[in-house]
Amino acid sequence: MKFLVYTSLLLSIITTSYATEVSTTSVKKPHKELQTLAYQEKKMTRGDVKIIEATENIRYLSQKIAQEYLFLSYYHNNDFLKKDLYKTLNDLSKNLKIISSTTKNQDTNNILDFLAYSKEQILLILERKITKEEISDILDYSDTLQEGAESIAKTHAYPFSKEEKMLVTSKNIAFLLERIMKYYMAIHGGYRADTNHKKLYYSILELRDALDIVNEYPYPDPLKKVRQNINHIWDREGEAVMQLEYYFIPNLLVDTMGYLEEEIDTLSLYHSKNL
Repeated sequence: MKFLVYTSLLLSIITTSYATEVSTTSVKKPHKELQTLAYQEKKMTRGDVKIIEATENIRYLSQKIAQEYLFLSYYHNNDFLKKDLYKTLNDLSKNLKIISSTTKNQDTNNILDFLAYSKEQILLILERKITKEEISDILDYSDTLQEGAESIAKTHAYPFSKEEKMLVTSKNIAFLLERIMKYYMAIHGGYRADTNHKKLYYSILELRDALDIVNEYPYPDPLKKVRQNINHIWDREGEAVMQLEYYFIPNLLVDTMGYLEEEIDTLSLYHSKNL
């Protein structure tokens, strides 16, 4: 918990420091020069594209790690589930390295250090017996990874093209599916039930908004069928998630959410090829 407080404080200092630096610089420059500088800073670079995509992957993986650990807590000795979790952490490492090898921003590198630390702590947790305390720590590290990725994304943000917006939207849907399952299982396990109920509810609302964007996009006929399938399955499974108080079916929902993510990946690949 001390680490999380310190992390939040550091991120706050970084943000404040950056804002102060920009403000001080702004006073010294003529208005016209400032406009030119702002345009240059917003101009897209290939590095920014790679970083934004990596941050979206990290957001998704941050939720997947917690969801998989919570699922593992119901089946302690399942080597297959543990193998999946280690693979997810390996994917996290790959995306952290993509950002590290691309960025020259010091604030981003500082945040990456904390995200790498969080990943190492999760690896240590996997070596220990699963307890409520360990689960609580995993949920905290999940939030840290997500917030760190979002902070990096803001630093490297630029105006998205239509296809880039759709790519980010499709990746956001995959993120939200994992987030929903994380809260679904955390609530059933009795972890911060009141707070997580609210987070589950708002995640579902965000997912519906993201699907509205997808539903407005003019996909070719084969992908229209994929989209239709996504909507149909979510209409059914979303209702099951909302009925958490009455029954708990993690195996079925995890399998279904995995299938939904595969369908979403089909849309993501389409938008990625159109960039």
